[in-house]
Formats: sequence, C-alpha cells, structure tokens
Amino acid sequence: MPPMSKKLQLSARMKIRDGKLDEFKRQAAMCILQVKEKDPGTLQYDWFLNSDKTECEVREAYESSEALLAHMSNLREPLGILFEQYATDHSVVLYGDPSPELIQTAKTRGVEVRTYSFLQGLD
Repeated sequence: MPPMSKKLQLSARMKIRDGKLDEFKRQAAMCILQVKEKDPGTLQYDWFLNSDKTECEVREAYESSEALLAHMSNLREPLGILFEQYATDHSVVLYGDPSPELIQTAKTRGVEVRTYSFLQGLD
C-alpha cells in the first residue's frame, strides 16, 4: 500500500432526488463499472445508502492526487448525469495531503471540499 503521505481517502455525500432511487442506483452502477474499467489508482469505491434510502455516502481511497484527478476525468460524464438528474447537495471530505492541482480542479468544478491532513495512525 502506498505511504500515507500520498494516499488519499475521501467521503462523498449526496441526497437522492425524490422518486429517483431506482435511476440513482442504475447510475451508481454505471459509475462503479467505469471505475473498474478505467481507474487502476482507485483503491476503494464503495456506495452506501442510509436507512430510508434518501442519502448516499461513497467511501473512496486513491493511491495519490494524480489517481483521484484521473478518476474525476474518467467519471466526468456519468457523475454529471448523476448530479444533473438523480442527486443533489454533493459535499466531499478529503483525508490526506492533496496536490494544489487537485484542490483547484475541485474548486473549478464547484465541489465543496473540506480537507483534513494526516496526523498519525497505525502505519
């Protein structure tokens, strides 16, 4: 596993639009398929629904900022559809030390990102 200084973890949250759960699930499956096919630097990409299926949280991990940038590029179209039609209130919490390019790209795309730098862990 890459050293913690390069590795990034991410938690993305969103609300599912009323009456759009089935479509949301189909679009999520398309996103996951794209990651499997195109994102070798993605270490984790797990989608979770809350108990009443109105919100989703995606737990993600990447080898590096470059891997996350590649992910964002690869999923531009399917995620665009997800947020245009099936989800709202997207926010991201990023854990690690992202590159300035990654932070600028997120800002340019209008994604609200809160960042936490690594302090200490088991490794």
